[in-house]
Amino acid sequence: MTATPELGTPRVGNPDLLRSVFRRHAAGVAVITAQGRGPVGFTATSLTSVAAEPPLVSFGAGTGSSSWPVLAEAEHVGVHILGEHQRELAGTFARSGADRFAPPTSWRPGPHDVPLLDGVLAWLVCRVVARVPAGDHRVVLAEVVAGDSAGAGRPLVYHQGRFNGLRD
Repeated sequence: MTATPELGTPRVGNPDLLRSVFRRHAAGVAVITAQGRGPVGFTATSLTSVAAEPPLVSFGAGTGSSSWPVLAEAEHVGVHILGEHQRELAGTFARSGADRFAPPTSWRPGPHDVPLLDGVLAWLVCRVVARVPAGDHRVVLAEVVAGDSAGAGRPLVYHQGRFNGLRD
């Protein structure tokens, strides 16, 4: 790292520095799903509400992930907000090589044939409107077309490399 003379601070260009800083940033946990020849999905902590009009969300997807080939072509995706009772589910969808949709994962086909996970706090089905290159990822922008926010419970968060519940 080199110092920026005008600020006297290190330049960020180091992936390890970025990871260590963002380990301190608590983030909500979501699972993104899509349908190809079969269902695919992954755990995401990059979900963001982008706009209310039209209703848009974004998330990052690694182009080297097993889900990317389907996400690269999918017209619609599912966005699932996980509850603190779903640590195991978050781990399953974060693990490379896991059969993510096998039992005990409970799911069903939703609008536009998008795989919907059962027992989540909330879900959305979104139409993909853009895939923006961003390093070894793509930022996916998607417009909300359906959803349900009636799930019960407290949110699951990711902090310091672990899935956690909120404390009072």
